[in-house]
Amino acid sequence: MTDIYNLTSLDLPKLDGRTLRLFASSLDNSALRGVLSGPLLRQGGVLSLRERRYDDPPTFYPLAVEDAIALRDLVPADLSALEAKLAAQADERPFPSSADYARAYRHGQADPVAVAEAVLAAIADADDDPRPLRAFRATNRDDLLTQAQASAERHRARRPLSLLDGVPVAVKDEVDQVPYGTTVGTSFMGQEPAAEDATVVARLRAVGALLIGKTNMHEIGINPDGFNQHYGIIRNPYSLDCHAGGSSNGSAAAVAAGFCPIAIGADGGGSIRIPAALTGTVGLKATFGRVSEYGAAPLTWSMGHLGPIAATVGDAALAYACIAGPDTRDPHSLHQPPVSLEEWDNADLRGVRLGIFRPWFEHAAADIVRDCEVVVEQLVARGATLHEVAIPELEEMRVAQAMTILAEMVANVALHAEHWSELSPPTRVNLALGKAMTATDYLQAQRVRTRAIDHFRRAFRQVDIILTPATAVTAPTVPDGCETDGWSDLSAVTELMRFAMPGNLTGLPAIAFPVGYDARGLPTGMQAMGRPWEEHLLLRVAFAAEQVVSRRRPPVFYEILKR
Repeated sequence: MTDIYNLTSLDLPKLDGRTLRLFASSLDNSALRGVLSGPLLRQGGVLSLRERRYDDPPTFYPLAVEDAIALRDLVPADLSALEAKLAAQADERPFPSSADYARAYRHGQADPVAVAEAVLAAIADADDDPRPLRAFRATNRDDLLTQAQASAERHRARRPLSLLDGVPVAVKDEVDQVPYGTTVGTSFMGQEPAAEDATVVARLRAVGALLIGKTNMHEIGINPDGFNQHYGIIRNPYSLDCHAGGSSNGSAAAVAAGFCPIAIGADGGGSIRIPAALTGTVGLKATFGRVSEYGAAPLTWSMGHLGPIAATVGDAALAYACIAGPDTRDPHSLHQPPVSLEEWDNADLRGVRLGIFRPWFEHAAADIVRDCEVVVEQLVARGATLHEVAIPELEEMRVAQAMTILAEMVANVALHAEHWSELSPPTRVNLALGKAMTATDYLQAQRVRTRAIDHFRRAFRQVDIILTPATAVTAPTVPDGCETDGWSDLSAVTELMRFAMPGNLTGLPAIAFPVGYDARGLPTGMQAMGRPWEEHLLLRVAFAAEQVVSRRRPPVFYEILKR
C-alpha cells in the first residue's frame, strides 16, 4: 500500500508584504505570467499531470444518480423525532446547543430578544481588541431584533415553529440572505441587498432560526486561511495569534466563540471541514447535490457544497435535516434519495467497517495522528471493525481538484474583470495560476475525477467509512505584518487541504469533528468520508466519537445563554 501512496509535502515559496505585491502585479502582466507561473505549475504538479495519458471519459459533475436509485428506500428523516431526541439530551456539554436554547426559552429562563442583544454585544466586544476576531462581515440590528421579537411572541404563545425557533444561526457571506448584500469577501460584489434568501437560508428562516448576520470569509473563498484585506483577518478563538482556516472561517469562529451553535458554510475544497477542524467544531459537507446551491455565489459549479458548521454533532444533524433535500431551482439537487438520519445517534458501532489508508492517515503532524489513533481505538471498542484500504492517485486528485476549482473561479471572476485591481494580492496570485490553465488541463482534471470516483467506489466495497485526519496541521499562526497585503503560502495550503480535496472532486460526503488538542491547546480534528447519500452514517461515527472526546472552551468564548 505504501508503494501507491504518492502525496508529498510541497516546498513552495512563501510571499508577503512588498514581495507579494510585486509578484501579484507581475503575474497580472500576461507576457510575464507564463514565465513566472511555470515553476509554480511544475512544483504544484500541473505540468506532470498534463503529460499523463488517460482514456477515461471526463466527469463534469459528480452526480451519484445510480446510488440514489439504489437507496430510494432510506428511512426519511423525522424532524419532530429528531427534535424530541435533542431536547431530551442532558445539559452537560461545554458548548450550548440548539436544544439548550429551546429548553431555556420553554422554561422562561431566556428570551430571544435578550439573546439577540447579547449576540450583538459579544460580536462588538470580540472585535474591540488589538487582534479582533472579525467573525462577522455584517450584522443588522433592526433586522435581528425584528426576528427576535417575532420569535419571542411565538414562544410566549407556546407555538414555536421548531426547536430552532429563536436559536442564533450565522450565514457565510457567500450565500444570499435578506436584507444583506452578498460580497463573497470582496469590496465590489454585493453592493445591493439580496432580492431573496438562498434556499438554505429560506429553510432556516421557515423554522424560526434567528439569522444574526453574514460571516466574514476569505476573499472569493480561494484560500483556506484567515486573510481578508477588506473586512479583517478572521482569527481563531483558541488563539488570536492564529487564523481560523478557511474559507468558511467566520462561520467556524462564530460557532467556536459561542455566538451561535450553528452556522452555514460553503465547501469547494475543504472550506467547511478545514475551519471546523481548526476551531474544534463539527463541519458536514454532504453529497454533491444533497443541499441546494440556489442563492449561493457561483464560485465553483462542479465542487461547491453548502452545509453546517456546528457546536455539536446533534446541531449538525438538526441543521442538515432542515436544509437538505430537493429544490426545483437547483437541478443537481433533484437526483437524491430521502434525507435520512437513521441511527445517527447510535453509538453502538457493531457492523460498521472503518477503513484507513495508513500512509495517508499518518501524513500529518504527530499530535493530530496521535489524537486520531486514540479515537479510532475508541470507535473499535464500540464495536466497529478496522480495515486497511488503498486509494491510488491521491496526488493526481490533489492537482485535479486545484485545476478544476481555479479554472471555474477564473471564469466566474472574469464577469467582474473591471475590479481585478481591487482583489488582494494573494487572491490575484491564485487566480493568475488559474489563468495559466488551459481547456485541455480542465478536461484532464475531469478525467482524473472519473478515475477518483472509481478508486473510492472500490474502497467502499470493503468498508463503510474511510477515516483520516481532517487537516495535516493545526491552526497556523498569522504572519507578522500581513494585515494589509496578506500572505501566500501554497505549501501550507496543501497541508490544510491534504485530506479534504477528494471529497469535493468525487462529490462524496464527509464530516470533520474534534478529537483533541495539540501541545499549544489548539484543536485537532478527524474526518470521516462515506458513500454517496449516507450522511446519517457519518453523523453516527462522529456522534460516537463525541461521547469519548473531552472538549474545552476556547479562551475567546461568550456565554450568550446563561445556564
